[in-house]
Amino acid sequence: MPIIRTVRGKTPVFGKNVFLADNAVVVGDVVMGDDCTVWFHAVVRGDVHYIRIGNRVNIQDHAVIHCTFEKAFTIIGNNVSIGHSAIVHGCTLEDNVVVGMGAIVMDHAVVEKNALVAAGAVVLENTRVESGSIYAGVPARKVKMLSPEDFEQINMRIAANYVRYASWFREEHQRSSAGGGNVEL
Repeated sequence: MPIIRTVRGKTPVFGKNVFLADNAVVVGDVVMGDDCTVWFHAVVRGDVHYIRIGNRVNIQDHAVIHCTFEKAFTIIGNNVSIGHSAIVHGCTLEDNVVVGMGAIVMDHAVVEKNALVAAGAVVLENTRVESGSIYAGVPARKVKMLSPEDFEQINMRIAANYVRYASWFREEHQRSSAGGGNVEL
């Protein structure tokens, strides 16, 4: 079963149709919107500050969402994809953002809408990632602009895929008498 825990008097709040994998962890002051998915070994820790997550956000395997104690909260908009093993820490991801596998977004960074942080990139503290751009490297720098159509195709494909993947686990859960431990909230 996923770990959902109250910390410092704050209990996570979930929207409709949320999927948490068997060993996902969501604790503390976390508010998550509708149609979100939190995958295997992903951690969303609202223990030291608050985390607000919009609708249709997928937090993929081994990703970590966290904050800095009393200094940096985390805001994640709608239609955001956070790749495998990414770290999103004390920052803001606006709507329609993709954070690639293994990328790191640090405190007080802002990733503007319709932007992509490439796999393995490190977005340093206080960086502003420009809307419609791809940032890559260490430290992350703008490497390319994307047309709105190209970005929408990338982002919506990923977001739709993760809603679909969650449906597979829900279907299996319904067929299995043991239930498998996946939680739909």
